[in-house]
Amino acid sequence: MFTQFLDEFALCLKEERFYDAHEALEKIWFPKRFEDTNETKLLKGFINASVSFELLKRGKIIQAKKVWRNYLKYRQLLHKVDSKYLNSYNSILRQIDTMNREFLTDE
Repeated sequence: MFTQFLDEFALCLKEERFYDAHEALEKIWFPKRFEDTNETKLLKGFINASVSFELLKRGKIIQAKKVWRNYLKYRQLLHKVDSKYLNSYNSILRQIDTMNREFLTDE
């Protein structure tokens, strides 16, 4: 199930269905939201990235950049995560960073 939701998240991002991407990953993150682990925080960061893209799509640039900073805070945790899903996480991170070059600018 976990992998299915990661794949759904990546597909939704690719199709620029950012709200749906958020919903797909929240199915994984929500039950873990109180766990203080790098993996849980990384998932939250990925959700933040999709929210940021959705806000940008709606023309809410200031809000999008604020949420994007949250993504950047959690993004760096990828290198501290020990998970069997690490390859998927790396792929998602590359996808988000590629989209960032198209949609946002890092601050």
